[in-house]
Amino acid sequence: LCQAGKIDEALDKCYSLEKQTRLASDAISTGRLLVCIVDILGELKQWQKLNEHLIIMSKKRNQLKQAVAKMVQAAMKFVNEITDEQIKLNLINTLRAVTEGKIYVEVERARLTKILAQIKESNGLIEEAADVLQEVKVETFGSMEKREKVEFILEQMRLCLAKKDYIRTQILSRKISSQFFKEEGTEDLKLKYYRQMIEVDIQQDEYLAISKHFWEIYSTKIVQEDPSEKRNALCNLVVYLVLAPYDNEQKDLMHRRMKLRDLEALPEYIQILKTFTTQELVNWNDFHCAHEKTLRKETLAFACSAGRERTQRAMKALQERVTEHNIRVISTYYTQIRLSRLAQLLYLSVEVRAPSFSTFLYI
Repeated sequence: LCQAGKIDEALDKCYSLEKQTRLASDAISTGRLLVCIVDILGELKQWQKLNEHLIIMSKKRNQLKQAVAKMVQAAMKFVNEITDEQIKLNLINTLRAVTEGKIYVEVERARLTKILAQIKESNGLIEEAADVLQEVKVETFGSMEKREKVEFILEQMRLCLAKKDYIRTQILSRKISSQFFKEEGTEDLKLKYYRQMIEVDIQQDEYLAISKHFWEIYSTKIVQEDPSEKRNALCNLVVYLVLAPYDNEQKDLMHRRMKLRDLEALPEYIQILKTFTTQELVNWNDFHCAHEKTLRKETLAFACSAGRERTQRAMKALQERVTEHNIRVISTYYTQIRLSRLAQLLYLSVEVRAPSFSTFLYI
């Protein structure tokens, strides 16, 4: 009938048969008929009629879940084929309305929402794109593949980062288990995840966490096979580890990282680690002059692209780490010491630094 140009007759025939199969609870036949109607309207580009058909058929009395799922899946094939954005949006919104509140098509609804978010983002509506994607809680979906779930959450995180919602990004990150990245074929997602986590933790200067993220990146097979990426990860994991406040974990990690064979190709970074792991006083001015150029050129913390305020905070933190290290060294040789002598050993001025000494005396 369609080939003969009798489209309306063909649709009427399908509607009549659909009613019979639906009332007979024949899910397979009903699904085939609904798919047939969708295909006819889609191939003829009758988008308005297709939207109407989707709404009407989904609300029919005793409509079968399996049939609706087949109909939605068939209609989704045309979403990517439509070039007109408004027509595409109309079809997406129709399908989202049809799938709303229906668990058996939750995966299809999530995929449609992701496409909708991409369209909004391409039009510069970042906040709207992020908000619409947040509506979908894929972590509760039992029918969605684990990889697709992680990809979806990573997309949610990316959009939250784009609108600078770091708290929401942190919350979303907890929905992804690090154990997932131990599975085969997940390295691309692992890199994407930890790079986003670096962007989150940089906002609060969580130096130890950032160092751990770079370690995860460094230990990824893809990075191990790329000398440039491997070097970048190594340089940053060392520097952020040094910037982290001293505690037992940080101390242990510094000694572990010094044993890395790949660091042998980076003697300056080995020297930086040795500076903080040997019982010798460090002159801040000498240390600063020796390493500033390399740190600004090769590390994220001190790069110009990080912004002046952030690099200043990192440099201040580095100077504090040097002072803390020196106080620990001094404490092994002195039980009592005059403030003037302490300032001399720390290469600091009593007048300038006296108020800060109390901060370090508990180290």
